[in-house]
Amino acid sequence: MANAAVVGAQWGDEGKGKIVDWLSERADVVVRFQGGHNAGHTLVIDGVTYKCSALPSGIVRPGKLAIIGNGVVLDPWALIGEIEEMKALGVAITPENLLIAENTPLILPVHRNLDQARERALGNARIGTTGRGIGPAYEDKAGRRAIRAGDLSEPDVLADKVAVLLLHHNALLRGFGMPELDRDEVIAELEGIAPKILPFVGVAWRTLDEARRAGRRILYEGAQGALLDIDHGTYPFVTSSNTVAGQAATGSGQGPGAIEYVLGIAKAYTTRVGAGPFPTELEDQIGITLGERGREFGTVTGRRRRCGWFDAVLVRQSVKVNGIDGIALTKMDVLDGLPELKVCTGYRLDGETLDHFPASSVKQARVEPVYEVMEGWSESTQGARSWADLPATAVKYVRRIEELIEAPVALLSTSPERKDTILVHDPFAD
Repeated sequence: MANAAVVGAQWGDEGKGKIVDWLSERADVVVRFQGGHNAGHTLVIDGVTYKCSALPSGIVRPGKLAIIGNGVVLDPWALIGEIEEMKALGVAITPENLLIAENTPLILPVHRNLDQARERALGNARIGTTGRGIGPAYEDKAGRRAIRAGDLSEPDVLADKVAVLLLHHNALLRGFGMPELDRDEVIAELEGIAPKILPFVGVAWRTLDEARRAGRRILYEGAQGALLDIDHGTYPFVTSSNTVAGQAATGSGQGPGAIEYVLGIAKAYTTRVGAGPFPTELEDQIGITLGERGREFGTVTGRRRRCGWFDAVLVRQSVKVNGIDGIALTKMDVLDGLPELKVCTGYRLDGETLDHFPASSVKQARVEPVYEVMEGWSESTQGARSWADLPATAVKYVRRIEELIEAPVALLSTSPERKDTILVHDPFAD
């Protein structure tokens, strides 16, 4: 029984929520290993819509253990709010099915305030963050001044740590002309949330190790896409954590050998939220049509997603950087009825053709896509559950994508419903 990691192969919003939920039927444990509640996964199950931000998507399935790993930064107030929303939809969440790693850094109100203040100060040069404090929380983790989940059980240590944290943050707040924070008030906020969070806190790495030794299937759930990775993404328009598959081990307390299959998720076209380069972006009626059909609005922010043609160069790059074994191709049905489709197979830059996306932000902004034009299909692919249900030209489109990205399509999703999925290769198979 292989353990699998799921990562986005584009700029996020690829449909990871549905795929993780679909795969979690085969898994025993689902673990989030990076990011925060800036990433939202929407699940549609029997007509009911669930929106997960801080919680692993596997939480909606009975009998599964959901783990928030140490690679995540966690807003405890947002988590409790999300738990209450899930309970209202009939999802039972208890310490029996949710575990928070004791070494998970916490997002505090000061992080949210600082995040928003920075974006305002940057003006037109802003990154386009969600303003939820993710970046500042990761900065504090790297600066060795983070408050971690396990610290909530140690009031004496907590007071000292808050003092160190505010020494840094109050200096920044003064620079922004904002009021400084009072240590006692911050401590009171943490003491207020502690009883609600501590029942879920435990030793995640040990639980995962025991699960592996017992032969239980583990699914490692990524949040944002690989192109938002702090090292390998379109820097500086990236998130503040590593989103690639290698982080699945570090962010959960496991060795690299724990991940035996990497499944990348990619849409049959491309989308991006916020600022940053986007070579295949469509600002015409086709782009508008893709956005409307695909309901391309962010789960967390509600922001409209930018839409464009499938970029095989970027996805191939993600395949290599992540060690992706197979791709789950989503939202095929959004392309239904388009007379012709385009796929980016390379870039032109200063008279040269590139087969990769350069790291330089200046070059990224100047590359021009090289397109291959393909025939579209008039038939509907929505709800297809086998290759035989697909038009021949749709199958041809998928096969060409496989050739260009140098990875096979393991799953094909044809609607938001979990059952509308064509399985080619089970990531949990040996």
